[in-house]
Amino acid sequence: MISVILPRPIAFVSTISPEGVPNLAPFSYFTAVCPKPPVICFCCGIRGRDGSKKDTLRNVEATGEFVVNVVSEDFAAQMVQCSGDYPPDVSEFGVSGLTPIASDLVAPPRVKESRIHMECRLLQVVTVSTEPGGGSLVMGTVVRFHVDDTVTTEGRVDPAKLRPVGRMGGISYVRTSDLFGMTRPKV
Repeated sequence: MISVILPRPIAFVSTISPEGVPNLAPFSYFTAVCPKPPVICFCCGIRGRDGSKKDTLRNVEATGEFVVNVVSEDFAAQMVQCSGDYPPDVSEFGVSGLTPIASDLVAPPRVKESRIHMECRLLQVVTVSTEPGGGSLVMGTVVRFHVDDTVTTEGRVDPAKLRPVGRMGGISYVRTSDLFGMTRPKV
C-alpha cells in the first residue's frame, strides 16, 4: 500500500506524555476529514517488533491533545530523524535539533520551523487492528490554526512558498514544485 497510495502528505505530530516528555513523529497516512468542524486524521501503526503502541498514540490517548505541523523542504532531513524508534523518555525535539514553541490552546508544543500548525483535541480513536502492522485512526478537531504570513499569497497558502514534502514508498519523498491546474466542470 505504501508504494501504491502516492504521494502522501506528512502529519508531523507533536504530543506530550503524561510525564511531560515532548514527542515528535512523522506519519504519512494523514488527511482532512471535514471542514465543519475542522477535523483531520492520521494513522498510527502498531510496532512490528513487539506489537506495542507507539508513543504518539499512547500520549494522545492519555492527554487528548496533539499538534500537526506541516513539513517543508528546509527541515525535511530533521523530520526524518524523528522517525526513529526512540524510548519514551527521549524527546525527538532534542534528537532532531528542531525547536519546540508553546501552543495556544493545547499542551503539546509546536515545531517552530514549521510554517503551519494545527492544534487539535482528540475526537476519536478507531482501533483497526492491534496486531503488529495494524494500527489506529486518530481523529482530532482543529481548535487553532497557525499559518505564517510568509507562506501565503492573497490570503491563501501558496505551495510555492510553503514547499511541502510528501512521502512516497520506501525511503523516497517528493517535492510539490511541479504544479498544474485543472478547472472543475460546472454542472
